[in-house]
Amino acid sequence: MISLMEILYTLILFVWVILVVQVISKGVYEIAARKWEYYVGVYFARKTIHVLAGGIVAFVIAWLNLFSTPILPFIMGVILAMFCYLPRRSGKLMEWFQDPNNMYEVNFCLVWAIIMSLGWLVANGDFWLGAVPILFMAWGDGITGIVRNFVFKKRTKHWIGNVAMFLLCAPLAYFLGFGVGGVIAALIASMVEHIEKIGGKFVDDNITVPVSSFIVLSLFTLLNVPYVSP
Repeated sequence: MISLMEILYTLILFVWVILVVQVISKGVYEIAARKWEYYVGVYFARKTIHVLAGGIVAFVIAWLNLFSTPILPFIMGVILAMFCYLPRRSGKLMEWFQDPNNMYEVNFCLVWAIIMSLGWLVANGDFWLGAVPILFMAWGDGITGIVRNFVFKKRTKHWIGNVAMFLLCAPLAYFLGFGVGGVIAALIASMVEHIEKIGGKFVDDNITVPVSSFIVLSLFTLLNVPYVSP
């Protein structure tokens, strides 16, 4: 049964995400766009949302074990996906982070909701199994863009970003209790992030990174390879 405290936690986290999207990321966009150019500003704004919204919320949910079921986190993720999708339907994009050429931020929200929920189910009530792949996407993929933009001043899939991602994700997963399995998942996620096209079509790493790492961590879990949640 969903408690009143769980509803309160959901509202607090939801307000935090809206604050990040509407205020903090917009400020980051304005600074970056003035210093470099429009698309760099959009890229930094998106990564800010990755890190402060998607990542922080997933980490807090798992660390503090705020919810007894994944129902409310799933609903929150779906609502946020609609929050990002409806401006595209109306033609009134939140231009500081929404790219008219793709809907990756919508995918981000939906994958966040699905992976967090599936992780809880596979791990019998442990949110960390879903949270760690989300952190790979939010923080790991986030650091790739930050490093690449500072080095090259443009969007690129240079391997320097993937190295930075692995150096962040590997110890993160290891010390959050997944051990060697976490390091393997971090390596695969860092390599998968580098893939930009499959069969000539662009792929969304908001999907490929968390899904690939979730599969690896789930296999370790289902095969009863020992790990200890923090």
